[in-house]
Amino acid sequence: MNNEKLFAIAHLFDLEGVVAEIKPLGEGFINDTFIVRTEGDAPNYILQRKNHLIFPDVPAMMENILAVTEHIKRKVEDPMRETLTVIRAKDGKLYAEVEGNFWAVCLFIEGTSSYDRADSPKLAYQGGVGIGRFQALLADFTKPLSETIKGFHNIRHRFAQWDATIAADPVGRVKELEEEISWIESRREQMLAFWSKVEDGTIPTHVTHNDTKISNILFDAASGEVLCAIDLDTVMSSTSLNDFGDAIRSYTNTGAEDDKNLDNVEMDLEMFRAYTAGYLSQQRATMVESEFEYLAFSGLYITFEQVLRFLMDYIDGDKYYKTAYEGHNLVRTHAQYKLLQSMERQYEDMKAIVAEQRNK
Repeated sequence: MNNEKLFAIAHLFDLEGVVAEIKPLGEGFINDTFIVRTEGDAPNYILQRKNHLIFPDVPAMMENILAVTEHIKRKVEDPMRETLTVIRAKDGKLYAEVEGNFWAVCLFIEGTSSYDRADSPKLAYQGGVGIGRFQALLADFTKPLSETIKGFHNIRHRFAQWDATIAADPVGRVKELEEEISWIESRREQMLAFWSKVEDGTIPTHVTHNDTKISNILFDAASGEVLCAIDLDTVMSSTSLNDFGDAIRSYTNTGAEDDKNLDNVEMDLEMFRAYTAGYLSQQRATMVESEFEYLAFSGLYITFEQVLRFLMDYIDGDKYYKTAYEGHNLVRTHAQYKLLQSMERQYEDMKAIVAEQRNK
């Protein structure tokens, strides 16, 4: 998109100062992100084109973001730095619609740093602090949130999709996948039993971030301390265990998500210990017994869900995930299954670490 259009879109929002330049920021897989720099002492901003194919109700998504950030602002010492600040369009809306695309703006938080991956237990601990603090600040949040992605982390919904895909077998791959399909079916009952505890309220629901990779945590550049969680597009209501499990899937994997060499893939128990320690340092006071009981299992649950989703997309003809080569989704399936097996072997150790950290 040319600069003239970007300047015109930026001027639809209630910005302070004179816009000096707009440059791309990062390589987002879902949204297009730009930094808006202003002249003099005026603040800078983040401008994003929201992907309405992934998030079909952008207005509802923006209402979710505003609700949780306003709640956090009432509870922190520095509300302009310890959470995102949504900037309204000049017409009062939380977004601007231009030629069928939805745009949103938030304040750029100066003096921060971030990381692309957690490569040490120390950083894993800090990642746990970041997500644990985000959840703890929202533990008393009671306003209903919109479901911006239907059935996200809901394994009953995923199994319904799975069954339909297996039955349709649109590109004729099912016959080659007897072993891989058995991986899914042999764990169906276990995974649905866990989710039924969310459905009946045994495991409570809270505000969840739903994308808990380390790059979605900002650190104060001067102190190195966790500042806030960002990228709140996927904020919804679900079990807080989903956020923990999603982080464990990414932080503890010694290989790549799509590693062709399965010997590289294991769950690093020390990274699990570090993330758990950081997370519970913030969250232990707000959690109930059932959440402690299933905290370690959530890593298995989310990893299993990803095995299912990669394999389902392969069976469906690779329609959802971007692939770099033929069979990429099957490679992902095998790598994530190896990670799941590693978690299953170490599950008793994982539970012991949760018990140990719970009582600190």
